[in-house]
This record gives sequence, C-alpha cells and structure tokens, in this order.
Amino acid sequence: MKNAETTVAKLVEVALRRYAMIREGDRILVAVSGGKDSLALAYDLARKRSWWPLPFELRALHLVTDLGAAPNAESVRRRLEGWGIETQLIRLPVLGRLKAGKSMNCYWCATQRRTELIRYALDEGFGAIALGHHLDDALETLLMNMLDKGQISSMPPSLAYDKYPLRIIRPLILCEERQIEAFAAEKGFGELGGECEYDGASKRRMARSRLEGLTGGSSALKRNLFASLSNVNDTYLPRPAAPRPAEGSAR
Repeated sequence: MKNAETTVAKLVEVALRRYAMIREGDRILVAVSGGKDSLALAYDLARKRSWWPLPFELRALHLVTDLGAAPNAESVRRRLEGWGIETQLIRLPVLGRLKAGKSMNCYWCATQRRTELIRYALDEGFGAIALGHHLDDALETLLMNMLDKGQISSMPPSLAYDKYPLRIIRPLILCEERQIEAFAAEKGFGELGGECEYDGASKRRMARSRLEGLTGGSSALKRNLFASLSNVNDTYLPRPAAPRPAEGSAR
C-alpha cells in the first residue's frame, strides 16, 4: 500500500512531466505561506532536485505579513532550511497598505502577495514561481468563475506571463487536498500558522461546499471535472448568433 508521501510525490512527478513545468537550468522560487500545501510543495521539490533529469535551483520566499494569523517566520525558515532550501523572509504590510475607508479582504491580500512575489522573482532572476495550489483549489476556482462571472476558467498548471520573463507553475495541481493533508500528517509538518481571521468572508468556502455536493468527495469525479477543462467539445456549446444585416443593406 502506498504511503501518503509516495502518493503525493508521484502525482507531482506526473504534473511536472505532463505540463513541462521545469526547464533545464531553471531557477524556481517557491512561495511558502507556512501552510500545509506550500510546505508539502517545498519538501517534495527539495527531494526531486537531487535526481530530476533537468537540473534546477530552488529557493523559498516567505512573506511576513501584519495579519494576526501569520505564522512565526523563524519557524518557517528553520523548517525549510532543514530541508536544504535557501529561504528569504520579506516583510509585507498587507493591512498597512489598505487605503483609508477600505476593508480587508482575501483579494487584496492575494494581490499584495502576488505583486511582491513577482517583484522579488524578477529582481533575483528566477524563471518560475511555484505555488501550492492543488486540485481542489483549481476546481473551486472553476465553480466560482462559472457561477459568479459566467466564465469557464481556472488555475492553469503552468502559465507564462506576457509582460514578464516569468512563469507560474503549480506542481500540486493533480493532488487532492486530503492527500496533502495525509502527507503533512505523515511527515509531521502541520501548518505553522493559524486560520486567517478574514477567510470567513471568502467565497471560496461556499465553492468548497458546492464542490463537495457536486462530487460527493469522489476522486474520480473531481479528476473528470478537471480533465474536462482540457477536453472541450465546442460543437455542443452555444455560440453568439451572427448579427443580422440591417434592413435595406446590400446582400
């Protein structure tokens, strides 16, 4: 019977190969929040670095915020450096950057984090930023975009920016959250930070509940839903009607 570490390691390997996430000589920056997902990602990439056929460099970046649920930065650094990962800590005043009259929300926090990640990666010459989003994250995002925006879009496994010489990669994209939880429990590295006090205002919790209701937690159904994003049969999808010529126009 496979243990949790082996399961996650194999799914990450499949994702890295299937979506060609790593290029020879890549310098990869791992965004580490201190949660189980980013810790699992950092741990696995650190192990793969020693044998992966295409050599790559690895560094972790932990953004130290002014949010109440932020993990102890030094605990995060010690954990990562114990795995042989060079780690950089940068202070990010998420609350401090809010303009007068504005309220704190998940979108604001995510935008500030992403901006700092990109800035650091470009300044330090990294070619890719590795994020800890997993299969459930991608499917929740799909449902949110479909229901709230009327748009079919999600979190791509690999995304190259148009404006920057930089890619976003998501090596955990084929891993379910429960598989990562089991992996973290097996290795004894639980989350180093508490639950964010602002998370309750997020629509993601509702999307999570909807995903559970839609799939009943079935791994097969979740994977079929994800696979459908790459298997679009547009013959059976609605298209906008062609505009009718104005009356009296030449035919």
